[in-house]
Amino acid sequence: MTKLNLRRRGRYTNARQFMCFLLLLFTSVYSGGLAYAQQRSINGVVTSATDQSPLVGVTVRVKGGTEGSSTDQNGRFSIQAQAGDVLQFTYIAYQPEDVKVGNSTNLQVVMRTDSRSMDEVVVVGYGTARKSEITAASTNIKAEDFRSSAARNALDLLQGKVAGLQVSRGSSNPNTGTVTQLRGATSVAGTNSPLVVIDGIPGGNLDLLQQADIESINVLKDGSAAAIYGTQANGGVILVTTKKGTAGKTRFDYSTFVNRDYLARRLDFMSADEYRQKIAEGLIDEETDLGGSVDALDELLRKDNLSQYQTLAISGGGENNNFRASTYYRDLQSIARENGRAEYGVRANFNGRGFEDRLTTQVDFATNINNANRLGGGNDMYSGGGWEWAYTRNPTLPLKNEDGTWYYEPTSTNEVARLAEEHYRRQQQTTTLAGTIGYEIIKDLKFNVFGSVQRDSWVDGSYASRFSESSIENSVGALGRATQASRLEFRYAFEPTISFNRVIKDVHSINAVAGYSYRYEVNQNFDATNRGFPNDVFEENNLNAGNQLALGRGEMGSWKNDNKIIGFLGRLIYSYDGKYTIQGTYRRDGSTRFGANNKWGNFGSVGAAWNLSSEDFIKDLTFINDLKLRASYGVTGNQDIPNYRSLVTLGTGNNYLYPDDVWRQTYGPTTNPNPNLRWETKHEYNIGVDFSLLAGRLGGAIDLYRRVTKDLLGTYTSQQPSLIMNSIYTNVGQMSSKGVELTLNAVPVRNENVTWSIDFIGSTNRNRMDRFSDDVYKASYRDFAGIGGSGDLGSAIRTFEGNSVGDFYGKRFAGFTEEGKWLFYKRDGSAVSFDQINDSRVDIANNDLTVIGNAMPKYFASLTNTVKYKNFDVRVFFRGKFGYDILNTTQLSYGNQITLPNNLINDAFTKHADLKDTYMYSDYYIESGSHVKLDEVSLGYTFKLNSERIRNFRVYVTGTNLALFTKYSGNDPDLVRDYGLEPGVDGRDRFPTTRSFLVGLNIGF
Repeated sequence: MTKLNLRRRGRYTNARQFMCFLLLLFTSVYSGGLAYAQQRSINGVVTSATDQSPLVGVTVRVKGGTEGSSTDQNGRFSIQAQAGDVLQFTYIAYQPEDVKVGNSTNLQVVMRTDSRSMDEVVVVGYGTARKSEITAASTNIKAEDFRSSAARNALDLLQGKVAGLQVSRGSSNPNTGTVTQLRGATSVAGTNSPLVVIDGIPGGNLDLLQQADIESINVLKDGSAAAIYGTQANGGVILVTTKKGTAGKTRFDYSTFVNRDYLARRLDFMSADEYRQKIAEGLIDEETDLGGSVDALDELLRKDNLSQYQTLAISGGGENNNFRASTYYRDLQSIARENGRAEYGVRANFNGRGFEDRLTTQVDFATNINNANRLGGGNDMYSGGGWEWAYTRNPTLPLKNEDGTWYYEPTSTNEVARLAEEHYRRQQQTTTLAGTIGYEIIKDLKFNVFGSVQRDSWVDGSYASRFSESSIENSVGALGRATQASRLEFRYAFEPTISFNRVIKDVHSINAVAGYSYRYEVNQNFDATNRGFPNDVFEENNLNAGNQLALGRGEMGSWKNDNKIIGFLGRLIYSYDGKYTIQGTYRRDGSTRFGANNKWGNFGSVGAAWNLSSEDFIKDLTFINDLKLRASYGVTGNQDIPNYRSLVTLGTGNNYLYPDDVWRQTYGPTTNPNPNLRWETKHEYNIGVDFSLLAGRLGGAIDLYRRVTKDLLGTYTSQQPSLIMNSIYTNVGQMSSKGVELTLNAVPVRNENVTWSIDFIGSTNRNRMDRFSDDVYKASYRDFAGIGGSGDLGSAIRTFEGNSVGDFYGKRFAGFTEEGKWLFYKRDGSAVSFDQINDSRVDIANNDLTVIGNAMPKYFASLTNTVKYKNFDVRVFFRGKFGYDILNTTQLSYGNQITLPNNLINDAFTKHADLKDTYMYSDYYIESGSHVKLDEVSLGYTFKLNSERIRNFRVYVTGTNLALFTKYSGNDPDLVRDYGLEPGVDGRDRFPTTRSFLVGLNIGF
């Protein structure tokens, strides 16, 4: 029994040993295979999503393991990993990326910048600073966050991207620019727009900027951030940084797109058939049917418009130098006939180091040449181009006579004939050259000298042929009209600075700069017009061929002016232990534009920030990544007014025959002198919080501000005598505004296949005119925004002291009489005819007019959804304005049957059928402008190519202005002016609203 048990036990023991042996063998083999898999080399390159440049120093780790690596100067890395492992990529100021290892051993990783990172270095005035040290309100927008539409102007890229910044474009006309306003209006007569600084060049020309050349745009919103720019910073500051070269192999980046515009919104005027129906109904006299049926608006449109853009950039460099050069061609064809812009240009940047990296140099050059067809479409943002004529002309009016000649009649201009018989072209060249040389005197103490020159010149040429309407209807028989005008502008800047940037004992961070600023601007202009040409051969190229100049009917003029600004500046940012930061700025500016008693002014700011996330009592809250409180106060100025307003200027008068029988030109004063003229001064308070939560899944900023602008610049009636002229340019009054701005960034989904991010921008602003008067000049209110059109209706907006900016002021509609006559409410609530309304401009307290609406939007909002699924990316962008009113002047002028036999909107016979009276301005024509717009949808695909030659390859399509949700019955409410002191009047001659579609390609070698 014992032997049997022992034998069995021996067999059992042997079996167990055998099983252990097999297990050890299997483990050994498996471990060997695992070791073999772990030792597989995974290689790749990491690039920036902004410009596809290689990222140096990116940390690469195997998730859950100890294996780690980093990228070299070419963005390349190598790490040991096996299939199924997840590689984690982290880099300062960039969003972390997780990439799962598959069968491929060669990876291409693209990292997106993280604008919420507190360690990010951002551009500020005259230098850079870490985002954690910023005490003021500013927003940094990276290239990858720009809009994807065919932007004509670089500021178009920011529309709806920065809380508190309004970017307005009146139409898709390529020959008009944008108007920007930050945190409401700040001036009556001076500029309300921010100062644009491009790579340090103050007042940089936006024509020199292409989307593909821009690295980032930083918007300095409050007075503390902008104070270092002194007298030019009341409207805020926009800092543009262009792309630079990086060390490594030479890189080639090519981008292109084609774009097509389509008519998106057309006003509902009668067609020829509908007009004849009204004749049949007896509403229009039969003799007004002139036999035509051509749609005039359709004749002004170009259906085959196709815009294109091509750009190629070359960049590279070595250990001590780098370069980037780009060239582009852009042909923007408008939906309007005889309206377009073809341009090409070059931008180059060179950077070098020497003397053991203590000497640095940078040279920037850019030039742009454009040829613009400015005849059609209109050259004003909000009017011009013949659109009102096309809508409102009798639709049965022919465009041509039976013999094929143009049909002209004296009450209006045949705009279709004008496009055929005239031209108006501009040839323009803009060039800038800038350079910086710096030397590090001792460690962290650096001296820089910056200088730049901008040259902008253009020649305008226009000609109306002998068969044009202006020739045929000329009372003196002067056939043909030619005009030529030229403009030349120079801007010079010279700014030496000394800076110190050091961290002492890992606790004390000092960032300081001091310097001197000199800017000089000179402009000159010449123009001449002649008529009466024997033929159309020379057009505007031989003005002497016309006969009207010799008869005294020609025109000629020229002018030249200049201005100068000198400033002394300084800024100190001190941060302790990464927790507490204080900032102080000072600038003293002198400007030639102001009076002898006020040439110099002082501007400055103070600010403080507290990084709570660095405190021990916050660090334990793991859901908080970054949390910073900040507060600031700043004083800035506004000197952007015409030159010589403080001086007596002389102008020409009549010619007189002197006793010696010689005719002599006389001169006399044209302006009153004002030695006390000075800049506007804006005082601004700002409180804000920046935050990043839940491992970066939720972040953003909240800002509350109040600003007061004193010594408003404007024209007032002057006393005669003692002054010579009846008006004077002076400083009177005060304006204020306050508001809240909210920026939210959320990432609801982020895994190896899908990333969904949401960006919300919201703001509200209240603008008030505190005072129009002082001890000398008195005005309880001022009128703005002339209504124009039929009837003498005056101005739509009356701004009173103590009231909101943009108030519509007029009569209150009470209905119609049985005869269709207007009824309006008096102060006591009774309804009377308009001739019984007291509309006194003197006895304001007792008149019957009142505030009937406000044209300034109370709320602005935008929402961007971006989804990335594997190689696909989709971006959907909504934008809206809320809580404001618009005066619909089309309804006012062309919704009234008194306008017949001119064309009318169909509402005249339905909505306004009861109206049988004259034109009247009242709240009857005030409508809500609130709207939401599906502004942009973009779909892209990035090809992942395992190629050493092709770094990136992306194709995309974009649709712009795809849908509009509004109750407003006029033009696109988004295109109605919503800035300055004259907002809310929807003009009758508006460029048509368009919808566009774009197909683009980006490829890098």
